[in-house]
Amino acid sequence: MMAKEPTRLTIHNLLSTNQASSFADDVRVGLAIQPKTLPPKYFYDTLGSYLFEAICQLPEYYLTRAETEIFERYAAEIIAQLPHLTCLVEFGSGSAAKSRHLIAAALARHKSLHYQPIDISPEILRQSAEALLENYTGLSITGYVCDYLQQMPALERRADGQVLVLFLGSNIGNYTPEDALALLKQMRRVMQPGDGLLLGADLRKASERLEAAYDDALGVTAAFNLNVLLRINRELGANFNLKQFAHRAVFNEALARVEIYVVSRVAQTVQLGALNLSIEFQAGEAIHTENSYKYDARQLADLANAAGFAQTCTWLDEHGLFSSNLWLAA
Repeated sequence: MMAKEPTRLTIHNLLSTNQASSFADDVRVGLAIQPKTLPPKYFYDTLGSYLFEAICQLPEYYLTRAETEIFERYAAEIIAQLPHLTCLVEFGSGSAAKSRHLIAAALARHKSLHYQPIDISPEILRQSAEALLENYTGLSITGYVCDYLQQMPALERRADGQVLVLFLGSNIGNYTPEDALALLKQMRRVMQPGDGLLLGADLRKASERLEAAYDDALGVTAAFNLNVLLRINRELGANFNLKQFAHRAVFNEALARVEIYVVSRVAQTVQLGALNLSIEFQAGEAIHTENSYKYDARQLADLANAAGFAQTCTWLDEHGLFSSNLWLAA
């Protein structure tokens, strides 16, 4: 009898059965307070995930091109910093379009690799995992569908090998400095000394360049932002009229962050049927939906030290717009 071929793909769905109630609770609280706010994690339903992938292709959104350029040039050099690498773990993996450069470099050096993508969208995670397996025969994948802020899965360590954790794009920028430090400390706790964290960070630059990146001419980012209202309509029986709301992105110089809002064009009342709730909006009143903090080299060094990492290497794109930072767990 022939031995059974080992399974190369396993996906665990850790999303709790009370996720819908968590969404409802966050919407109820966020729209009742002043100023109104909604957590950015709720952007990423199926449509939102696809819209974000479209944003990454926009001419104004330099971040993806800059980070991809870094990986195209330096992936082999990055992987060489961890000579005993056996596992890549990616938080917020999405389509894995950028991490595939690192996967290819790791397989070229080590011949086999385990990849652990973690994402909140089950559809995107499965599609990206299956596409990777078609292209890389030495790869095995264990995926986790979860909100890693609520439930951080254990790292899929292989024997005594090193793990490289990927936190790419501008994901770290979505957190306040305090929350970013707390999240990085949480990551450090599931790592071992000698493991690596590759952190993407968007660098400070002119406000015009930053605001254009989050308010493109085609309106894709606006659709992405307003999609959270569509989700509330669908899941909570609300009656948001998207024509009565606008997208706004503004750079807050004092806090070094781009702030994203949904703004009511008129005075209006919105009904949330599933919550038996009415929400009043004044003309010009905003819902704060996201922040994107921008960093400089000193802030990143301080963040690494405070979170329990030793800053090892930094790579920049040709124009110095974006940085990829390798930190080793101390």
